[in-house]
Amino acid sequence: MLAALGTVIVTSLSGVMAPGPMFTVTLAKSLKSPWAGVQVSLGHAVIEVPLILLVYFGLAQFFKNDIVQLALSVLGGGMIVWMGYGLFRSRKELAREGKDARYNAFTAGILMSGLNPFFLVWWVTVGSLLLMNFLDAVGAWGLPLFIVVHWLCDLAWLSVVSYTIYRTHSFWGPRLQEWVFIILSLALLYFGGQFIVKGIIAYA
Repeated sequence: MLAALGTVIVTSLSGVMAPGPMFTVTLAKSLKSPWAGVQVSLGHAVIEVPLILLVYFGLAQFFKNDIVQLALSVLGGGMIVWMGYGLFRSRKELAREGKDARYNAFTAGILMSGLNPFFLVWWVTVGSLLLMNFLDAVGAWGLPLFIVVHWLCDLAWLSVVSYTIYRTHSFWGPRLQEWVFIILSLALLYFGGQFIVKGIIAYA
């Protein structure tokens, strides 16, 4: 059991620590609140827990459909591009006037999870294998344990990130903060564009 649990922890941490839309919005929100990581991880759980249950009950095949994956890639990627553009447009207000984006960190966690086609594909491929191997090792009762441990990995990492950014951002001047928002908005534009292009190429 300990070996199976260790595999879940290592794999979960490697996933949440990888750069992506959710990590990017966590950085942006952390400039305003040390609790951004907690809120993003809670929003993330709103999408992830039902998805894990869908995988467990054998509904993962739906997300493997080519048309479904294309729709997720184009629509999800398009929304992420739109959010990146919005962050870029409001960079001055965010950095110099202390304003926050129109969506809160909890909503950002929901959007960056639900709109990320690679996140959904990860769960019906790598994630489903990880889940089934864990349940084979510990039994069906391990499903709640799997969900909690996986989410705690998300919570721990994002909380460390948001607390660190918030505690140090006061040393950054408004100009530097503005450049941080520019970089983060460009990252969102890149991730969104990448999702669209890869989705179209995979379908073609």
